[in-house]
Amino acid sequence: MFFRQLLAKDATLSYFFGCGSCHVGVAVDPVLGDEQRFIDEAAKQDVKITHVIDTHVHADHFSGGRSLAELAGAAYCLHESNKSRVKYPFEALKDGQRIDVGNVVIDVLHTPGHTPDSICLLVTDKRRAPAGENATPWFVLTGDTLFVGSAGRPDLAGREAEMAGQIHDTLHQRLLTLPAEVELYPGHTSGSVCGAGMSGKPMSTIGFEKRWNPMLAMSRDEFVATLTQSIPPRPAEMDRMVGFNLGN
Repeated sequence: MFFRQLLAKDATLSYFFGCGSCHVGVAVDPVLGDEQRFIDEAAKQDVKITHVIDTHVHADHFSGGRSLAELAGAAYCLHESNKSRVKYPFEALKDGQRIDVGNVVIDVLHTPGHTPDSICLLVTDKRRAPAGENATPWFVLTGDTLFVGSAGRPDLAGREAEMAGQIHDTLHQRLLTLPAEVELYPGHTSGSVCGAGMSGKPMSTIGFEKRWNPMLAMSRDEFVATLTQSIPPRPAEMDRMVGFNLGN
């Protein structure tokens, strides 16, 4: 298995990983303008990009997902809840769906809260641990749901308290039930407007966040109050970015 974390502009983190022996790879959350970085890395790893996945319709940057998928001849993927929103075809992902990429297995987790369509990607390397009912995942890509030291902003759908409650439930019912040793790779690092108080460290583990992330030790009511009171300013071009990413 190969794995690359790419730091893009505005503290955005993108990912490229897959199975080198089977010559296939997956790109996650690429930023517009970074497509050639993925194409070059695919050539270096001697792999074909089979899937390009956005963890949600982004509001803080212009996504390069569709253009990279077109360049690479790959499937462009979003959560199925976007079927009535976006103006272009995409491969709809469902909660619990499994994507096989050679010896790498990706399990899709629907994790609403930051946005209604947010997903996280749980990744298992079958050469390191078995997949299936007794699978031991290696890492999870958490998008804008859970950051190192923080949680995603809840206001992008315009229902701050409701969405903050959804984030709390998602965290405790989906992500924090994963084994403590599972590595955590978020969609942003410090300096991003997608959450307040996030660390500059670009990765963590589920166990470390359980112990030290202050948001995860709060009651649901305290979590909702804290998250809704610490919302960063809206991105300057948010409406234009969302419109572009929806295909308007």
